Amino acid sequence: MPYRAEKPERRLSSNDLRARIPGWGVDLDPKDRPAVPKERFDPGATGARWDFPERQEEKWPRERSIEHQFLTPVFGTSAPPKGLSGAMRKYSYKKYSEGRAAHWLLLLAADRVDAWESHLRSFASLRPDNPITETGVRSEFTHRGVSSRFGRKRADVNHEWLDPIIVGAPWVAAAGIAAVAFRALARRRRA
Repeated sequence: MPYRAEKPERRLSSNDLRARIPGWGVDLDPKDRPAVPKERFDPGATGARWDFPERQEEKWPRERSIEHQFLTPVFGTSAPPKGLSGAMRKYSYKKYSEGRAAHWLLLLAADRVDAWESHLRSFASLRPDNPITETGVRSEFTHRGVSSRFGRKRADVNHEWLDPIIVGAPWVAAAGIAAVAFRALARRRRA
């Protein structure tokens, strides 16, 4: 109903609505509702033997939205918060409501930071990340990546030019920084 300055009209009664709209109010009588037996509360029918489930043990302090009074009884434990990304996630949950864009933008940024933390951690291992195979660059040339984009009305063609920048630029920048650091170390050794 649009807003108007004048006083709104009186609401129509159930009888007026029933006369004006065919079928209006057919489910007002509970006997006419097909779902009425399911609407009855019967605790014995569910099979639950508790009023509130047993709480899962917290091995570390979990993130909890500020809208909730307490942590849910069961929660995921596969990815504990760690490093800078974990601190960003904790800050997002502590400071902002889930209804705020800042909360979700911080969580997205924390995911990107977590990805870079993982990349950096992989360089300290025996099997570092391989950006050529893991980003799908090689498959563009071996599995008809370029030809699949033309003549098929694909939605991703509009932002295709951004893909090399988003995927490749961080790796190129990291390689450049490593080269500059290596040169600086080499100069110090010579001097």
